[in-house]
Amino acid sequence: MSLISVEDAQRRLVGAAEPIRRTVAVTLREAAGRVLAEDIVAKRTQPGFDASAMDGYALRAEDAKAPFRPLRVIGESAAGRAFVGRIGPGEAVRIFTGAPVPGGADAILIQEDAERTGDGALLPTEAVSPGQHIRPAGVDFSAGAVLLSAGTRLTPGAVALAASGGHPVLAVLDRPKVAVLATGDELVPPGEAVGPSQIVASNSYGVAALVEAAGGSVVDCGIAPDREDVIADHLDRALAEGCDCFVTIGGASVGDHDLIGKVFEQRQVDIAFLKVAMRPGKPLMAGSIGAMRLVGLPGNPASSMVAATLFLAPLIRRLAGLGDRPLARAAILGADVPANGMRTDFMRSTSVLQDDGTTVATPLPRQDSSLLSIYAAADVLVMRPPYAPAAQAGDACLVVDLA
Repeated sequence: MSLISVEDAQRRLVGAAEPIRRTVAVTLREAAGRVLAEDIVAKRTQPGFDASAMDGYALRAEDAKAPFRPLRVIGESAAGRAFVGRIGPGEAVRIFTGAPVPGGADAILIQEDAERTGDGALLPTEAVSPGQHIRPAGVDFSAGAVLLSAGTRLTPGAVALAASGGHPVLAVLDRPKVAVLATGDELVPPGEAVGPSQIVASNSYGVAALVEAAGGSVVDCGIAPDREDVIADHLDRALAEGCDCFVTIGGASVGDHDLIGKVFEQRQVDIAFLKVAMRPGKPLMAGSIGAMRLVGLPGNPASSMVAATLFLAPLIRRLAGLGDRPLARAAILGADVPANGMRTDFMRSTSVLQDDGTTVATPLPRQDSSLLSIYAAADVLVMRPPYAPAAQAGDACLVVDLA
């Protein structure tokens, strides 16, 4: 299978994916960022009564017309403590924001437009109109109204709206279950002794963080040695546990110790692609077994993270029901760059947002795919199309956000 373009690889892996249909019930505290599985219908009317929008006095509008005359204050209405009774001609009730409007009142005179006389009476100094400063019952929503539709991503405001509608628990789409397996005899977990031919496993932590940020739930499979049977056992376990995606890190190339392709072949994986015309990240595999997607990421740190950013994160967002994002956005180069070769190049870069809203992206001086420190210092990737000519600082470019 020959090299395919970045765009074609995205179509093959992400384009055919559909949101998972499993649902779970979560409390409001757990709901932010999740995707609703069903409509939220208001169980109550908000507000459930005519409420004051200001601090002042509830009265009849006809009693606050020039020439003004004193009104008798017969009580108080506060939030949670309504006035019990009814206002008659020449009467008023002291009222506070959010409090129920007493029966008989049809307006709120704000406290700045009122004076209290020595004997405690109220003297209006400005006229009011019927309905002034009153929030009618149901002005926000009424019982039975659809507050939020299925498929809505729950922002903080949406969570608050669901709570106001009387829903302490919400049905949401389950998070995609993503098994992450690092492979290689040379890998040891962080904090353990590192032998002369070993390195610390780091990519799996970055990939797991990316999966969770994209809306997935990680199943940490740890580190597998360079043995086909062990890798195949992990794949089988991911299938048995109902994982939506199985991600391997390392071993995706064609060397004697690169075993992911062999395992995929043994398990009759429906291969979407084996290599992508990109730098870094060319040795990237993807396929599926039934409903489970498989992604074989390269082992070099920058290659792994760039490939995960471009392919795995969009796949997880699609499975989670969070929708798609554009691959890249417009920016301006902050430094000269040479002509590009036959593969799409993703240059680790730093960016600055200008006062006019323009992003200026400057590629870092070293672009070796093994340099994790360079990847960690970057916040965008400058995307250079195949055979792009040399470009200068100030020229237009495209960037992919890393955060």
